[in-house]
Amino acid sequence: MSTPFPFTAVVGQDDLRLALLLNAVSPAVGGVLVRGEKGTAKSTAVRALSALLPEVAVVPGCRFSCDPAAADPACPDGPHEAHEAGSGAQRPARMVELPVGASEDRLVGALDIERALAEGVKAFEPGLLADAHRGILYVDEVNLLHDHLVDLLLDAAAMGASYVEREGVSVRHAARFLLVGTMNPEEGELRPQLLDRFGLTVEVAASREPDQRVEVVRRRLAYDDDPAGFAARWADEEAAVRARIVAARALLPSVRLGDGALRQIAATCAAFEVDGMRADIVMARTATALAAWAGRSEVIAEDVRQAALLALPHRRRRNPFDAPGLDEDRLDETLEEFGGPDEDSSGEGPSDDDPDPDPDGPGGGGQPPQDGPDDGSPAGDVPARGEPSEDGKAPAGQSGERSPVRAGEPFRTKALSVPGLGEGAAGRRSRARTEHGRTIGSRRPRGTLTKLHLAATVLAAAPHQRARGRSGRGLVVRRDDLRQATREGREGNLVLFVVDASGSMAARQRMGAVKGAVLSLLLDAYQRRDKVGLVTFRGSAAEVALPPTSSVDAAAARLESLPTGGRTPLAAGLLKAHEVLRVERLRDPARRALVVVVTDGRATGGPEPVALAGRAARLFAAGQVASVVVDCESGPVRLGLAGRLAGELGGTAVTLDELRADSIAGLVRDVQGAKGAQGTMRRAA
Repeated sequence: MSTPFPFTAVVGQDDLRLALLLNAVSPAVGGVLVRGEKGTAKSTAVRALSALLPEVAVVPGCRFSCDPAAADPACPDGPHEAHEAGSGAQRPARMVELPVGASEDRLVGALDIERALAEGVKAFEPGLLADAHRGILYVDEVNLLHDHLVDLLLDAAAMGASYVEREGVSVRHAARFLLVGTMNPEEGELRPQLLDRFGLTVEVAASREPDQRVEVVRRRLAYDDDPAGFAARWADEEAAVRARIVAARALLPSVRLGDGALRQIAATCAAFEVDGMRADIVMARTATALAAWAGRSEVIAEDVRQAALLALPHRRRRNPFDAPGLDEDRLDETLEEFGGPDEDSSGEGPSDDDPDPDPDGPGGGGQPPQDGPDDGSPAGDVPARGEPSEDGKAPAGQSGERSPVRAGEPFRTKALSVPGLGEGAAGRRSRARTEHGRTIGSRRPRGTLTKLHLAATVLAAAPHQRARGRSGRGLVVRRDDLRQATREGREGNLVLFVVDASGSMAARQRMGAVKGAVLSLLLDAYQRRDKVGLVTFRGSAAEVALPPTSSVDAAAARLESLPTGGRTPLAAGLLKAHEVLRVERLRDPARRALVVVVTDGRATGGPEPVALAGRAARLFAAGQVASVVVDCESGPVRLGLAGRLAGELGGTAVTLDELRADSIAGLVRDVQGAKGAQGTMRRAA
């Protein structure tokens, strides 16, 4: 298979190759987001692109890679003398990688505040945005990047410049780059607002064709044996692609986007109900780049169709459980209906890189199972399929098993939070010391100063001005005077759901309501940037249905397929949750946990089930983990077992109705801990 990229036996790889090349032709398209399962050559394809980009001319000694023919007048290393086009030092286009754990200063650059205050100079250390100027900025696992960093990154990509401001000191420099992000949807989704900022999105998945997989292995082994020889084998084709990119860039300004094509673009975006106007602009730029890549001077209908397939699927996603995709039949109908008279639909396609998108590709989620008729079963431990549900002899997961029940409609929940002041990753749930938020005090900096507390610094320096020989108007500041601002914001937590799937929960209407409540809490966790996990218990044991993850849509899928039936091994569920938290605390000690137990409180599994559940709850509470028990008991006669369980856990109990944000029955509650408050229920804003 002739290609400059070494691995192509991947479904959607042609789309990926084309999307990357279109951005190389016209960076104004807005970058590429590559979604796909692990091991599908996402990173390999991006790194291969850097070898295809033409060399760039730069001003010698400029840390910001200014073009000698059009130097940035605001360059911090400037002003630069005017040069002719093509002059200056030549270097390959860079590919700069942004690590997931990078700081804000590493991304945008750092100002030396101490020198700014003491000497009055702007001492600026460029960041990754400056390094990536006129090259590629690659973010692997972009969905795991902190939201505020993604916002800064996308703002710079949209404006073509980066702004750094610290305590009244401001620096601006050019930052135009080809932005490429990769992500595995299983590890969590990007917010729809951030998805919309990427120009194009492609889905990739490993091929199931043995011959193609064999070719992948063969090429990989050939590269390992002789990297230089492998590169030489593809050198001629890479040179041809590089020349084609240069030719397409030169042709791009003269490509005509006619009124007919514009009307098709607008009609397509309107037909698919995408939000805002960014999609229209991106489609127009993409269609123009497609025409230039094909060597044509006018956009045709096939360019518009291809642009829609690359620019619209991710903009159709409005909540974390929506699957990205596009109905191609509807797209064709729209293009046919609004085809203009100036369209040449008989012309050749935009390139030999025609995609074969799969609207039902990864992330589709599939259709939930269909419900049967409501059997009106009472809310007890009801046997199913003729099997007794109380004998305890059937294997876990088989005793009294019922088919999955569809979740009820989600609703806005009251806000649950962990008490105290944490120091976890930035989020929107519980109070925490963070890099962003309101200033609550100051302290001496530990290491590099990042957020100056100006008033505290002046107060620390003021008493020593006479001893330091101050003679002018300026303040004499020394390193010991500097104070770091301490800020309070919100953190994301680990929300661990412990769901009772036993026979006592198995009435279809009741279980549908329970699943709807858990789904609502999952949506809340998504909005508050939490990690989530799912433990279920029924029959004679408990299992981890989903280890802690950032992917709330994965949790929703597991919840949707959750069967019910059998006894209620409540103690096993609590002990399993305790073990999950112990392991997760070792992995991420700064992330605090909130456990949500969804049950009616009945314990019928194992010897002395009630006493065993009580001991498990007390063990759980000893770890001082914030907890909430969602009481699923229904009917005119209620035993109040969930409330007793909440007391044992040191938490609070709420009913399904009280969980709703608009419920007048659910007043704001404190989640009590082992020795005090263990959590707080607040009204959602």
